[in-house]
Amino acid sequence: MVKRTSFEGDACPIARSLEALGDWWSLLIIREALFGLRRFGEFQSKLGMAKNILAARLRALADHGILETAPASDGSAYQEYVLTPKGRGTFPILVALRQWSEEFDDHPEGIATILVDRAKGRPVKKLEMRAEDGRLLSPADTMLKPRPAPRRRSAG
Repeated sequence: MVKRTSFEGDACPIARSLEALGDWWSLLIIREALFGLRRFGEFQSKLGMAKNILAARLRALADHGILETAPASDGSAYQEYVLTPKGRGTFPILVALRQWSEEFDDHPEGIATILVDRAKGRPVKKLEMRAEDGRLLSPADTMLKPRPAPRRRSAG
């Protein structure tokens, strides 16, 4: 098996995110955890993954602080995988991927579900990028610039 390049220390925040989130299996595990799955067997059954692949992805997600293990909520001897605040922070990423697919997929009629507001039952509004003053932004309205150097603390 070819070892992939690590982006852990990369200067690009997108590359760093990909280092932590991994591959499509990891994103699908996170998706299922966001909707309540917690046990190894539940993930394996729902996703149809090989057990060794699932175990490796769960371990990597835990190593990156996206999932943590906890004693089973039913008091059994099993352990469960629970999203951390960092893991729950992936929700907008998955919504953005979903909405991108809904808009640009060649066969959107094949998408089986829609994301709705639980309280109202209405579809979730498309994510938008806005400036601090509320203006809607497009890619042409943004740019990258160097991060300012951290200020040095004076001694004493």
